[in-house]
Amino acid sequence: MNRCPITYDPCGEQKYSERGLRMLSRRLRDLEDLPYTAEEQRTEAVRRAAKMSIQGVQPKLSAVLNIARSRFDVVDTGGRYILKPQSHLYTNVPENEDLTMKMAAAASIETPVHGMVWSRDGTLTYFIRRFDRTGRKGKLPVEDFAQLSGKTRETKYQSSMEHVVKIIEGHCTFPLLDKIRLFRCTLFNFLVGNEDMHLKNFSLVTRDGKVELSPAYDLLNTTLAMGNAAEEIALPIGGKRANLTRSILVDYFARERMALNDVIIRDVVTEIATAFPVWLDLIDRSFLKQESRDAYKALIAQRRKVLGV
Repeated sequence: MNRCPITYDPCGEQKYSERGLRMLSRRLRDLEDLPYTAEEQRTEAVRRAAKMSIQGVQPKLSAVLNIARSRFDVVDTGGRYILKPQSHLYTNVPENEDLTMKMAAAASIETPVHGMVWSRDGTLTYFIRRFDRTGRKGKLPVEDFAQLSGKTRETKYQSSMEHVVKIIEGHCTFPLLDKIRLFRCTLFNFLVGNEDMHLKNFSLVTRDGKVELSPAYDLLNTTLAMGNAAEEIALPIGGKRANLTRSILVDYFARERMALNDVIIRDVVTEIATAFPVWLDLIDRSFLKQESRDAYKALIAQRRKVLGV
């Protein structure tokens, strides 16, 4: 029996579940394979890079969902989705990112519609709907924290989580709500081994007249994807990138630096702890190899002990 790469649900002899297709569009009844191999997608990403409005180290393609033809069409401009093929450097990155994003959603972190689509060579490509697009041609104002800090792609690690808090306090309409979101996201990234939350992976979006943290994106267990790293976080907290403790993450960062009260801190920690059984189920149903699933669960268990949750 097949499993849907969008929802992980069993889907019989079909490639996608009805629920997965409905997440993309209520009018979608099927989804064709991408007409490219993983290698061809990487080549296309390089060829089209100068024309597209998306950037980054990982190869990406811009796409629209062609409902009439039941497929994603790769485009240079106007794309509503981002496609990320398999990496030639690291194993199962699309499977890793999709799983980690699903785990984030289970922990009450806002995420755009995302999933995976089969490619011509039988590999999986990750897709995510762009949160900065609305309506037929609408575009929401978005600035990442590197732009807001006057940093570049080359200097995006030259900052701190304290500085991230300052940006929230100085720009967000309701900074307390976004500091709570930041605390939740910080705990999540620590627990799942995401060591690459640099300034360009935080953004502010203006929606309905409010400036707020954008939905989460680029969440990945980098410890699993790239091997054990010496650091546990991209931007230091209290000057530390490694050997983080509950005291640093909760007592200093949440309580002292962000001035979150004990009730808020307890509620966020409890909410994340409640998601642990869902995380383990998602890992077991994911498209990662078994050894990677085991490693993912072992990392979470170790990080839980550090936090005491």
